[in-house]
Amino acid sequence: MSAAPTRVLFVCLGNICRSPLAEGLFRHHVEARGLAHAFEIDSAGTGAWHVGQPPDPGSVTVARKNKLDISMQRARQVRRDDLDRFDVILAMDAQNQRDLLRLTDEPGALQGRLWLMRSFEASAHPQPAAPGVPDPYGGGPRGFEEVYGIVDRAAAHLLDYLLSARR
Repeated sequence: MSAAPTRVLFVCLGNICRSPLAEGLFRHHVEARGLAHAFEIDSAGTGAWHVGQPPDPGSVTVARKNKLDISMQRARQVRRDDLDRFDVILAMDAQNQRDLLRLTDEPGALQGRLWLMRSFEASAHPQPAAPGVPDPYGGGPRGFEEVYGIVDRAAAHLLDYLLSARR
Protein backbone atom coordinates (compact mmCIF):
# COMPACT_ATOMS: atom_id res chain seq x y z
CA MET A 1 0.00 0.00 0.00
CA SER A 2 1.42 3.40 -0.94
CA ALA A 3 1.38 6.47 1.25
CA ALA A 4 -1.16 9.19 0.57
CA PRO A 5 0.16 11.99 -1.62
CA THR A 6 1.58 15.05 0.10
CA ARG A 7 -0.65 18.00 -0.78
CA VAL A 8 1.27 21.23 -1.48
CA LEU A 9 -0.31 24.65 -2.08
CA PHE A 10 1.53 27.77 -3.29
CA VAL A 11 -0.12 31.12 -2.51
CA CYS A 12 0.48 34.69 -3.70
CA LEU A 13 -1.77 37.73 -4.03
CA GLY A 14 -3.59 37.16 -7.34
CA ASN A 15 -2.39 33.70 -8.42
CA ILE A 16 -1.09 34.96 -11.76
CA CYS A 17 2.64 35.63 -11.23
CA ARG A 18 4.53 33.98 -8.38
CA SER A 19 2.37 31.07 -7.26
CA PRO A 20 1.75 29.72 -10.80
CA LEU A 21 5.52 29.71 -11.35
CA ALA A 22 6.00 27.96 -8.00
CA GLU A 23 3.34 25.37 -8.84
CA GLY A 24 4.89 24.73 -12.25
CA LEU A 25 8.46 24.58 -11.00
CA PHE A 26 7.66 22.31 -8.06
CA ARG A 27 5.68 20.03 -10.38
CA HIS A 28 8.68 19.97 -12.76
CA HIS A 29 11.07 18.95 -9.96
CA VAL A 30 8.63 16.30 -8.72
CA GLU A 31 8.13 14.83 -12.20
CA ALA A 32 11.86 14.91 -12.97
CA ARG A 33 12.34 12.55 -10.01
CA GLY A 34 9.47 10.30 -11.06
CA LEU A 35 7.39 11.27 -8.02
CA ALA A 36 4.20 12.65 -9.57
CA HIS A 37 2.19 9.96 -7.73
CA ALA A 38 3.50 11.20 -4.37
CA PHE A 39 2.28 14.81 -4.58
CA GLU A 40 -0.86 16.82 -5.19
CA ILE A 41 0.19 20.32 -6.25
CA ASP A 42 -1.91 23.48 -6.63
CA SER A 43 -1.73 27.25 -6.32
CA ALA A 44 -4.12 30.02 -5.33
CA GLY A 45 -4.28 33.72 -4.56
CA THR A 46 -5.46 35.55 -1.48
CA GLY A 47 -7.39 37.99 -3.68
CA ALA A 48 -10.16 37.33 -6.22
CA TRP A 49 -9.22 39.89 -8.89
CA HIS A 50 -7.89 37.38 -11.41
CA VAL A 51 -10.01 34.28 -10.75
CA GLY A 52 -10.30 32.21 -13.94
CA GLN A 53 -7.51 34.06 -15.74
CA PRO A 54 -4.31 32.46 -17.05
CA PRO A 55 -0.95 33.37 -15.54
CA ASP A 56 0.54 36.78 -16.32
CA PRO A 57 2.28 36.85 -19.73
CA GLY A 58 5.57 37.59 -17.94
CA SER A 59 5.30 34.36 -15.93
CA VAL A 60 4.28 32.35 -18.99
CA THR A 61 7.17 33.80 -21.02
CA VAL A 62 9.88 33.17 -18.42
CA ALA A 63 8.55 29.66 -17.83
CA ARG A 64 8.44 28.90 -21.56
CA LYS A 65 11.98 30.27 -21.96
CA ASN A 66 13.02 27.62 -19.43
CA LYS A 67 11.05 24.82 -21.17
CA LEU A 68 8.17 24.88 -18.71
CA ASP A 69 4.55 25.37 -19.76
CA ILE A 70 2.23 26.96 -17.17
CA SER A 71 -0.18 28.49 -19.70
CA MET A 72 -3.02 26.07 -18.89
CA GLN A 73 -3.21 27.06 -15.22
CA ARG A 74 -6.10 29.28 -14.13
CA ALA A 75 -6.15 31.59 -11.14
CA ARG A 76 -8.32 30.76 -8.17
CA GLN A 77 -8.80 32.28 -4.75
CA VAL A 78 -7.68 30.36 -1.69
CA ARG A 79 -10.55 28.96 0.35
CA ARG A 80 -10.80 28.29 4.07
CA ASP A 81 -10.99 24.53 3.44
CA ASP A 82 -7.64 24.67 1.60
CA LEU A 83 -6.02 25.25 4.98
CA ASP A 84 -7.33 21.90 6.17
CA ARG A 85 -6.84 20.01 2.91
CA PHE A 86 -3.20 20.88 2.13
CA ASP A 87 -0.33 19.41 4.13
CA VAL A 88 2.13 22.16 3.21
CA ILE A 89 1.27 25.75 2.29
CA LEU A 90 3.88 28.11 0.85
CA ALA A 91 3.14 31.84 1.00
CA MET A 92 5.11 34.02 -1.38
CA ASP A 93 5.46 36.88 1.12
CA ALA A 94 4.65 37.89 4.68
CA GLN A 95 1.40 39.64 3.71
CA ASN A 96 0.16 36.48 1.99
CA GLN A 97 1.12 34.54 5.11
CA ARG A 98 -0.82 36.97 7.37
CA ASP A 99 -3.84 36.77 5.05
CA LEU A 100 -3.78 32.97 5.27
CA LEU A 101 -3.54 33.07 9.06
CA ARG A 102 -6.62 35.34 9.14
CA LEU A 103 -8.62 32.63 7.35
CA THR A 104 -8.35 30.25 10.27
CA ASP A 105 -9.79 30.30 13.77
CA GLU A 106 -6.77 28.32 14.98
CA PRO A 107 -3.53 29.81 13.59
CA GLY A 108 -1.59 27.25 15.64
CA ALA A 109 -3.06 24.53 13.43
CA LEU A 110 -0.87 25.83 10.59
CA GLN A 111 2.32 25.53 12.66
CA GLY A 112 4.86 23.52 10.68
CA ARG A 113 2.63 23.58 7.58
CA LEU A 114 2.65 27.26 6.56
CA TRP A 115 5.99 28.57 5.34
CA LEU A 116 7.34 31.46 3.33
CA MET A 117 8.56 30.16 -0.03
CA ARG A 118 11.99 31.67 0.43
CA SER A 119 12.40 29.71 3.65
CA PHE A 120 13.69 26.96 1.35
CA GLU A 121 15.74 29.05 -1.09
CA ALA A 122 19.14 28.34 0.46
CA SER A 123 18.71 24.76 1.65
CA ALA A 124 16.34 21.94 2.55
CA HIS A 125 16.48 23.21 6.14
CA PRO A 126 13.82 25.93 6.32
CA GLN A 127 15.00 29.34 7.43
CA PRO A 128 12.41 30.95 9.72
CA ALA A 129 13.33 34.58 8.99
CA ALA A 130 13.14 34.39 5.19
CA PRO A 131 12.24 37.40 3.04
CA GLY A 132 9.34 37.34 0.62
CA VAL A 133 9.46 36.54 -3.07
CA PRO A 134 9.22 39.94 -4.81
CA ASP A 135 6.04 40.55 -6.80
CA PRO A 136 6.94 41.11 -10.48
CA TYR A 137 3.40 42.18 -11.46
CA GLY A 138 3.46 45.25 -13.64
CA GLY A 139 7.24 45.18 -13.97
CA GLY A 140 9.44 44.11 -16.81
CA PRO A 141 11.02 40.81 -17.78
CA ARG A 142 13.92 41.22 -15.34
CA GLY A 143 11.55 40.91 -12.36
CA PHE A 144 10.05 37.70 -13.72
CA GLU A 145 13.55 36.28 -14.31
CA GLU A 146 14.50 37.08 -10.71
CA VAL A 147 11.34 35.43 -9.37
CA TYR A 148 11.90 32.37 -11.56
CA GLY A 149 15.40 31.89 -10.14
CA ILE A 150 14.29 32.33 -6.53
CA VAL A 151 11.33 30.01 -6.88
CA ASP A 152 13.28 27.37 -8.81
CA ARG A 153 15.89 27.11 -6.04
CA ALA A 154 13.25 27.09 -3.32
CA ALA A 155 11.12 24.47 -5.11
CA ALA A 156 14.08 22.09 -5.46
CA HIS A 157 15.01 22.43 -1.79
CA LEU A 158 11.38 22.17 -0.70
CA LEU A 159 11.15 18.83 -2.49
CA ASP A 160 14.29 17.62 -0.71
CA TYR A 161 12.80 18.72 2.62
CA LEU A 162 9.48 16.98 2.00
CA LEU A 163 11.18 13.78 0.85
CA SER A 164 13.35 13.70 3.98
CA ALA A 165 10.24 14.28 6.14
CA ARG A 166 8.47 11.30 4.51
CA ARG A 167 11.23 8.89 5.57
